[in-house]
Amino acid sequence: MQAAVPPSDPAAGFGFQSVAHIEAGIGALARLGELAAGFAPPQAAPVAMLVTDPGVRGAGLLEPALQALREQGYRTEVYDHVVADPSEQVVLQACAQAREAGAGVVIGFGGGSSMDVAKITACLAHPHNALQLAQLYGVESVRARRLPLLQVPTTAGTGSEVTRVAIVTTGASTKSGIVNRALLADAVLLDAQLTRALPAAVTAATGIDAMVHAIEAYTSARRKNPLSDMLAREALRLLGANLLRAVGHGDDLQARESMLRGAMLAGMAFDNAPVAAVHALAYPLGGLHHLPHGLSNALVLPHVLRFNAEAAATQYAELARELLPGQDGDTTQRAQAMIEHMAGLCAGSGLPTRLRDCGIERAGLALLAREAMGQQRLLQNNPRPLLEADALAIYEAAF
Repeated sequence: MQAAVPPSDPAAGFGFQSVAHIEAGIGALARLGELAAGFAPPQAAPVAMLVTDPGVRGAGLLEPALQALREQGYRTEVYDHVVADPSEQVVLQACAQAREAGAGVVIGFGGGSSMDVAKITACLAHPHNALQLAQLYGVESVRARRLPLLQVPTTAGTGSEVTRVAIVTTGASTKSGIVNRALLADAVLLDAQLTRALPAAVTAATGIDAMVHAIEAYTSARRKNPLSDMLAREALRLLGANLLRAVGHGDDLQARESMLRGAMLAGMAFDNAPVAAVHALAYPLGGLHHLPHGLSNALVLPHVLRFNAEAAATQYAELARELLPGQDGDTTQRAQAMIEHMAGLCAGSGLPTRLRDCGIERAGLALLAREAMGQQRLLQNNPRPLLEADALAIYEAAF
């Protein structure tokens, strides 16, 4: 029997950090210019640069943000070439454009990839930084300065708006992470109207991603603490109660707002109590097969939960109270109910549930398992030790 992840002890010491300022509400985007001026007055920093992707611009979401900035006296610059799993080339292009434009404030506007690129851009475009991108990789590898940074998510999933993390694609199938306190934004703006145009599949995948953040933060073997626990529980409650509603009724602003806030709370939780095996096994699916990150998480989630159950049953049973209020049974029964409920949400959201349905062949599972073992930064957080043979068995179960 594996040792269970210890519960957080309110009497034990812990560290916690997150963004200092959050603006949330329907129509909050109209306050973007005013919010930016509080950190970078247009008189001193006249150029505001937005980092986004072509889809966000094509959906017409960008113009109200630009107008709000112009009304405060900013000149605006837009980098809109961010793609999913952004490469080093994309990051460096954004940084070069920011430096050339003389950006005084950087605003991430979009999904997790856009917000990640904005974080790095704010660091590398700082006029007094001589940093190279490679120097940022790792955990607090350098003490970086940055330009004022605001984040405006247009999806409810990654939680990147409130984390110190950015992920960059560094090769054909490899990614490198940056964890640095300089990446924490000065302010975050949440407006659920920006998520209304999301397709059902994107809503589902990003929503499951956020739920994974909450679950893995709550069961993390490292740095789990009372604040991360509280945030993870509330995030899971909001997300679990509203995921299928947001997928099936995209115009339901109440559901959309609950998803957006839940994703943010989950981001706060996992930024302090880091994610584990679900993400470790999801990354090779994205790197080798270019599956969206949220879908990759959903494909392996039920099987990782079942693998971890003997070590994390107490925590899963506690989370069942948020997902299944009034659920009866002992710890094992409630933990099992929680696992099956999450499997049901993945299936009920309309996402594929089998690797074979995503074009992955059985012959490639061994390579996935080997690649997953390279994610020791994440696997060390798992409540149960996971070996390559275990990873292969999980991929087999997901096949």
